[in-house]
Amino acid sequence: MTNEIEIGRGKRGRRAFTFDDIAVVPSRRTRDPEDVSTAWQIDAYHFDLPIMAAPMDSVMSPATAIALGKFGGLGVLDLEGLWTRYEDPTPLLAEIETLDPATSTSRMQEIYAEPIKPELITARLKEIREAGVTVAGSLSPARTQEFYKTVVEAGVDLFVIRGTTVSAEHVSSQSEPLNLKRFIYELDVPVIVGGAASYTAALHLMRTGAAGVLVGFGGGAAQTTRTTLGIHAPMATAVADVAAARRDYLDESGGRYVHVIADGGVGRSGDLVKAFACGADAVMIGAALARAEEAPGKGFHWGPEAHHPSLPRGERVKVGTSGSLEEILFGPGRQADGTLNLVGALKRAMATTGYSDLKEFQRIEVVVSPYQSSTD
Repeated sequence: MTNEIEIGRGKRGRRAFTFDDIAVVPSRRTRDPEDVSTAWQIDAYHFDLPIMAAPMDSVMSPATAIALGKFGGLGVLDLEGLWTRYEDPTPLLAEIETLDPATSTSRMQEIYAEPIKPELITARLKEIREAGVTVAGSLSPARTQEFYKTVVEAGVDLFVIRGTTVSAEHVSSQSEPLNLKRFIYELDVPVIVGGAASYTAALHLMRTGAAGVLVGFGGGAAQTTRTTLGIHAPMATAVADVAAARRDYLDESGGRYVHVIADGGVGRSGDLVKAFACGADAVMIGAALARAEEAPGKGFHWGPEAHHPSLPRGERVKVGTSGSLEEILFGPGRQADGTLNLVGALKRAMATTGYSDLKEFQRIEVVVSPYQSSTD
């Protein structure tokens, strides 16, 4: 059975679904939300919350990475962001907040033209480590070869290689590409890599030895990849496809489990619930945490795509401020829009449908909703 449809005589396409297109279905059993566990573990690292903060300057500073870590999640610092380019980036963060939309992209390109300083990578990661939380930093595939030794020597626990699309086989006539398999094999720390949005791409990434695969193209609310490059990953289908690759790789490898992390389209608590229902082990979220009072973006949100020097495919968007980081994670909620108490909503959804932990919840029945939405 296939859900391919004819686009025209010469092209067929598979029907794909966003999180807005699906809904979870209650089972015959319910539970008390207090009896539900949202814990997960990747490699040797255990977390009470299945939430990773996206490595974006509007979301993560060393201080917010530490705060999220103390709440039980994992903050990932962008090691190509302002915190590794400037000794004190706070005046520039304040300036970005006030930029006119018509000129914001060009000014951000100027701000991010400042070179990355290896000593600042070391200092920022040391600051997070000294706070006693798990240390995670992110580089793009293009910068990994240049800075990975600095990152590893600084004592990172989890290393994230994150890009719009990351493949196990990058072909280049201009430079020697990053050999992911060799690179991951030689590293002493677990690597999380992505984005990937298809079964085949994810399976190839799993075969490199990655501990986790990011599903989607990142950027989420702040990204315009769909309009600039024509690339889009309807997230419900993408997560379910990569979860299938995880299952097949588990058999192929004789029991090696690679974690699936939904990265994109998880802006509100309902999206969080559906990501796990489709098979995610954890979620990487940006906009949802950019709404925190402590977020460096102060109600604005942008990713590295927004200041690309030659082809910007993101923008600075106003997401507003919903509450403190603690309220966004644990409530109490003051409005019914899915921006506050993300963890409480996930626990209640799991309890209402009768599941006690996330691995069980991945098996929940899902239906296609009667309404369609183009947003993801």
